[in-house]
Amino acid sequence: MSDNELGAYLRACRESVTPAEVGLPPGRRRRTPGLRRSELAMLAGISVEYLARLEQGRDRHPSAQVLSALCEALRLPLEARAHLRLLLKSQEGHFMCGVAPSPAAREVRPTVLALLARLEPTPAVVLNLLGEAVARTEGYARLMGPLGALDSDPPSLLRYVLTDPRAKDAYSDWERVADNQVASLHYELTRTDPHVADLAQELTITAGTPFTDRIGAPTRPLPRTGVDRLVHPDAGELRLAYETLDLPEADGQRLVVHLPADDATSTALDRLQGRRPGTLRAVGG
Repeated sequence: MSDNELGAYLRACRESVTPAEVGLPPGRRRRTPGLRRSELAMLAGISVEYLARLEQGRDRHPSAQVLSALCEALRLPLEARAHLRLLLKSQEGHFMCGVAPSPAAREVRPTVLALLARLEPTPAVVLNLLGEAVARTEGYARLMGPLGALDSDPPSLLRYVLTDPRAKDAYSDWERVADNQVASLHYELTRTDPHVADLAQELTITAGTPFTDRIGAPTRPLPRTGVDRLVHPDAGELRLAYETLDLPEADGQRLVVHLPADDATSTALDRLQGRRPGTLRAVGG
C-alpha cells in the first residue's frame, strides 16, 4: 500500500474530471487527463504549489476546509468525499495516541425508555450530542423510516438532513430544518467535545457549503419548538408540531416529540400508525 494514499486519491480524482464537467473550456494540447493542477487550484481557491504538495505527499495534513473546497471544485459525490475524510483521518496520528475519549452517549436510561413506551404511537426520538437517534418510538420509525432517515447505523438526523438528497424531498422547508440542525451542533461545539469537533470536520468535507456556510455564521438561539412540514410517501403532506425536552446534562441527550399540527395530519398519522381516528389529536400550530 502506498504511504501517500490521500495525495494519490486527490490526483486520481483530479484526473478523472473533465474541464467540461466543471464548466471550463477544454483548451488545446491537453497532455494531462482530466483537470490540470492550475485549473483545480483556481477553482478551489488554493495555490498550485500547495496542491502539488498535497498530491505528492509533501503536505499530509490539509484542513477540512481545504478538502471541502477541493471536493466542491471537483463536484465529488458523497461516497468520494467520505473516502477522502477517511484517508485524512488515517494520516492524523493524534487520534491513535493516549486514551481515546469516551464516545457520545448512546446508552439511554431505563426511565427514558419507559417514557418512550408510554408515548406510543406518538413519533418521539432521543438524540445525543451528535444528532444520532439513540432511541425512538415505533411511531417515529413508521414516520421517518420510509424517508430514509433511519438507514444509517446509528441513524443520524444531522447527517441525513445535510448529506442525503432524499431529505430535500422530505422536508418542504429544508433550508430552515438545516439551519436548526446546524445551530444545535454549533451550540454543542462550545463544549469542546472531541466527538462533536470530529463530526464538524466530517461534515465540512462530506456536506460542504450547506454545512460550512451555516456553521460559520453567528450563533443564534436554539430552536426548541416549532412546526416541521414533511412530504411522506405513504401519508402525504404533514405538519408536525415538535417540542424539544433536554434530559439531564450528564446524559448529553434530548427528547424530541412530534404531534400533528392540524386535523389532516392527525388523520394521516392515525392511518400511518394503523390506529383508530382521533388517537393522535391535532394540537394546532
